[in-house]
Amino acid sequence: MTKKGNDRSVPPVPEEAPSGAGGLRAWLESDAPTSAFQARCVRAWLTWLKFSSNPLAVTGLLIIVALVLVAVFAPLLMTHDPLAQNLSDRLLPPGEKGHLLGTDGLGRDIYSRVIAGSRITLYIVGLVTITAPLFGLLVGTVSGYFGGWVDIVLMRITDIILAFPKLILALAFVAALGPGIGNAILAIAITSWPPYARIARAETLTVRNADYIMASRLQGASDARIVLAHIVPMCVSSVIVRVTLDMAGIILTAAGLGFLGLGAQPPTPEWGAMIAEGRKFLLDQWWVATMPGIAIFLVSLGFNLLGDGLRDALDPRSGQA
Repeated sequence: MTKKGNDRSVPPVPEEAPSGAGGLRAWLESDAPTSAFQARCVRAWLTWLKFSSNPLAVTGLLIIVALVLVAVFAPLLMTHDPLAQNLSDRLLPPGEKGHLLGTDGLGRDIYSRVIAGSRITLYIVGLVTITAPLFGLLVGTVSGYFGGWVDIVLMRITDIILAFPKLILALAFVAALGPGIGNAILAIAITSWPPYARIARAETLTVRNADYIMASRLQGASDARIVLAHIVPMCVSSVIVRVTLDMAGIILTAAGLGFLGLGAQPPTPEWGAMIAEGRKFLLDQWWVATMPGIAIFLVSLGFNLLGDGLRDALDPRSGQA
């Protein structure tokens, strides 16, 4: 006989997905998941099926994937040094002397500068995405959960920032902080968080009195644990959709700051600054400003299409009649 002291409960082994395409698909499409892991996988699979059925959303995803790949492999894709000047080759039209998209007023290869600019665009988008939505999510959930004077103070601050156009307010911050890509990112992040706070607050108000929140309180969970573990995850999907839709605006704001000389400084190959440099050649050498403009248009279009697709795929009410 075994001793009772040696009896130990064996922890359950997480269920693994079955091997084989047919078995895996049936496992992902199960109507009765047998574990939390399978339930999450089923939900993710159904979301992907809904997203992939939208051709415009897939097109947007492909554009963003292409942007990421171009930024990652930029050194391999560039044909010239994006900062190298050659006044003897200035303002060459596309295709001459090996310059695929022509050259600018200082003889720099526009194709290589557009490729290098993709890294700056992703850098700006990445930092703003890390800072603004997270801060807005925290402010919104705290405001909606506690209510009272906390809600009043936080929402009035949010309303004050929302009262100003984003670009105008960003210009004010950059003018106070000084030109530069770092200050431009900080200014964009400061002006971008209020919409996320409003969304998170609205989501929090709908769930703060739910039964599972009340059960957590009865079990002795702290307010911080309830907000971070139970309320924030409920707001993530809505915030992700809003972030994706706002990417185009972030890119345009960064390009606007660069166009006005308050963002990335020369000779940095930032798309907005490239358009500013080429505007004096717009009538005769149209390619100098047009090529970075097309890049901004395509990336903004990709984020908008991706955001629309994610909104339809993640919204549980979109499939209802």
